[in-house]
Amino acid sequence: MHREDQQVLSHIRQLAFDDPTQTLVHVHVLDIAKDGYIKPHIDAIRYCGTTIAGLSLLSSCVMRFVHKDDKTLSIDVLLKPKSLYIIKNIIRFDFTHEILKDQESYFNNIHIPRNRRLSIICRNMPVDPSAG
Repeated sequence: MHREDQQVLSHIRQLAFDDPTQTLVHVHVLDIAKDGYIKPHIDAIRYCGTTIAGLSLLSSCVMRFVHKDDKTLSIDVLLKPKSLYIIKNIIRFDFTHEILKDQESYFNNIHIPRNRRLSIICRNMPVDPSAG
């Protein structure tokens, strides 16, 4: 990995995580095609802990959060290229998140056209439920 890439990842970890030393070593790179999308989900606790941080690259998209029990509680977030999103605590565990399809991709009633999108995702270590 290039030195500059390591510096970017280090900066993300410092900003997003309470204890940057407890982040997973490997990052997840998502490459989503123009017609791609991500279905609503909550990341499994066996794979990551309390925080997920993603650096958005190449194109804008709309990420939707919906409460897992009360579907009337939702929010759409515009993720522009070079933006960093951090999902933690209540939004991490109680809300699904998804990347909208092009035909659904609206923010404040303005269509946000989908193009190829890269996302670099950092996670912290899973919490051991038997600890504490």
